[in-house]
Amino acid sequence: MIDLERLHLDLMWLETTLWNTLDTRLRAECDLPITWFLVMRFLVRHPGSRIHDTAQEFGITTGGTSKVVDRIEAAGYCRRRPHPHDRRSAIVELTPDGQDLVSRAVEVCEAELRRQVGSEATDQSLERFAATLSTLRAALSPGGGQASIERGPGAGALDLGE
Repeated sequence: MIDLERLHLDLMWLETTLWNTLDTRLRAECDLPITWFLVMRFLVRHPGSRIHDTAQEFGITTGGTSKVVDRIEAAGYCRRRPHPHDRRSAIVELTPDGQDLVSRAVEVCEAELRRQVGSEATDQSLERFAATLSTLRAALSPGGGQASIERGPGAGALDLGE
């Protein structure tokens, strides 16, 4: 029988290790915190997204997401424009500088993930692992595959306070 507590600890260790090493490398090579990178990469992959859409993707508050977007915007990497159908909302899009930066950062991130994860496991085992994680995420997420699980204080939620 699988030791689910051990699995949980291993997943937390893996996430923390990958987060820290990716953050270190992105800061060193792109002067980009991983929190900014994750939001910016989401915006590239999901054009026309609102703050709410980004918050849902990461399972964090709209207020926390708005704060990180404020910082990215102040750095000149994104801008908000009025939503064409909802006056209460805005679309967030990357500027050309933001698009260039995230393109470079994706290369750095992919190289680091290949070094850390891809060199230690076969493609087949990683595909099974990824499929299992996707299944679990969908099962645990009321938003149909989006990480929208409510998190309590100190629960290790994505901290976008940078």
